[in-house]
Amino acid sequence: MAKEKNTGRKLIAQNKKARHDYTIIDTYECGLVLTGTEVKSLRQGRASLVDGFVQIDGNEAWLHNVHVPEYAQGTWTNHSARRKRKLLMHRYEIDKLESKSQETGHTIVPLSLYFKDGRAKVEIALAKGKKEYDKRQTLREKQDRREAERVISAVKRRERA
Repeated sequence: MAKEKNTGRKLIAQNKKARHDYTIIDTYECGLVLTGTEVKSLRQGRASLVDGFVQIDGNEAWLHNVHVPEYAQGTWTNHSARRKRKLLMHRYEIDKLESKSQETGHTIVPLSLYFKDGRAKVEIALAKGKKEYDKRQTLREKQDRREAERVISAVKRRERA
C-alpha cells in the first residue's frame, strides 16, 4: 500500500515576540537535523521558540535554545530538550547571513517552526533590535490602523442600512 503524502504547511510554533522586539530585514526557510523522538514530539505540536537564536560556527548554522520537550513514550533514546540543532542551508545563504550578522545590532532569530510537505522547517530572520520608542511607535501605528478599519466598517454598515 502506498504511503499517503503529507502536503501543505502545518504550523507548530511561532515566535511573536521576535516580530515585536526586532525589525525583520530578511527571512530564510531552513531544514532541521532532528532525531526520531524530536520529530514525534513536534508532530504533537509541542515546541517553544521564545529564547531561540541562530549562530554561525565554522560554515554551519546552528539553532540554539529552542525547546522541544521530550517525547512522552520515548525510552533511553530520548533527546535533550534544549540541545543545539543543525540548520540545513545553502553555503551562499550561510555566508550572506554571517557577514550581515557581524554588523552592530544585527542578530538571527527563529520566527516559526512548521512541517512543509512532511518535513520539519524553520523560518529564520536576519533582524535588528528595536529601541523602546520604536516599539511604541509600531504599537501606535497598529492601533491607528485598527481604529481606521473600525470607522470604515461602521460607515459601510450605515450605508447598507
